[in-house]
Amino acid sequence: MKFGIVKERKNPPDRRVVFSPEALATLKSQFPQAEIVVESSDIRVFSDEDYKQKGFPVTTDLSDCDVLFGVKEIPVDALLPNKKYFFFSHTIKKQPYNQKLLRAILDKNIELFDHETIVDETNKRLIGFGRYAGIVGAYNGIRAFGIKFELFNLPKAETLNGKEDLVARLRRITIPPIKIVVTGNGKVGNGIVEILDAMKVKRVDVENFLQKKYSQPVYTQIDVADYNKHTEGKEFSREDFYQNPQNYQSDFARFTKVSDIYIAGHFYGNGAPVILSREMLNAADNKIKVVADISCDVNGPIACTLKASTIADPIFGYHPGEHKEVDYFHPAAITVMSVDNLPCELPKDASEGFGEMFLEHVIPAFFNNDKDGILQRAKITENGKLTPRFAYLQDYADGKV
Repeated sequence: MKFGIVKERKNPPDRRVVFSPEALATLKSQFPQAEIVVESSDIRVFSDEDYKQKGFPVTTDLSDCDVLFGVKEIPVDALLPNKKYFFFSHTIKKQPYNQKLLRAILDKNIELFDHETIVDETNKRLIGFGRYAGIVGAYNGIRAFGIKFELFNLPKAETLNGKEDLVARLRRITIPPIKIVVTGNGKVGNGIVEILDAMKVKRVDVENFLQKKYSQPVYTQIDVADYNKHTEGKEFSREDFYQNPQNYQSDFARFTKVSDIYIAGHFYGNGAPVILSREMLNAADNKIKVVADISCDVNGPIACTLKASTIADPIFGYHPGEHKEVDYFHPAAITVMSVDNLPCELPKDASEGFGEMFLEHVIPAFFNNDKDGILQRAKITENGKLTPRFAYLQDYADGKV
């Protein structure tokens, strides 16, 4: 089995990689029979020399590899036929901009494994950069608050050396006694909390958050049951909510009345109720001044997320009365941070964490006959066709949607 680490070719450039040199060395020690080569790259956070020092050949030709690992989409003209590929393809939701990519993968007889489709037997995702999205998103949210109110000026996360450097910078600032509400209990939500805890922001439960005043900054982390309610006043049922989301509506307004910052790290399913509506943001009693939307569903559950912002230009102003973008210093503006590729700001930490997950959950499957079904569940294409699990993509692959 010969593995290849591909050069990232998507623009804007992404410096992340599936395996750091250290992680590859661990892979080789655990599975000595594995052959590994690295495609030369001048943008990767780890240099070609870093890999050479660990004993891995650096090349411009991956044509003799069996399995190729990348982070972002591989351009169609760079796809090698008859290979196994792992990368974020952004096709499983029938994203229009990647229809040609999926078509090319089928035409080139490629076996595609998407990082998003690597799940356990309960369909829980095993691989992702979510934790680092949460870490950087929380930092960026605090940074946006400081800029908006001219209280402090934190450097951009991309200019710092990693999570510990972010935390060190955050600990130097003084934050007024604000309230921060966090949605999401997964990897993203827990990444957010990791930063707030490291800053020594006090965690409080929902009822105290809603009712009490504090002399220090506090946060609460809420779940779908906290910010949704049944339209007929029935008791909230998690199972019913996921099966019949149309019977529920947002109850988030109770948080907008007391929160200064909203950091969104939730997963938003199709058909779920809007969370933060324009009406809530435009209400006279809305207190939210900054929204850090890490989930970044444009025109989705958070009305002020008008667009995905960029690492180069991460924040913009939202005018709730006019539902449009304005300067974030506008008196009526709510400041929005909606960068959709946050882990790129911590490429070293994110790559190291990603490689650890990959080593634990994916690589063993190549050497144990995939006894846990990891590869089988993740495989989107095989023998020029969609696998049964992903047959729903057929009309998309055929260009009919």
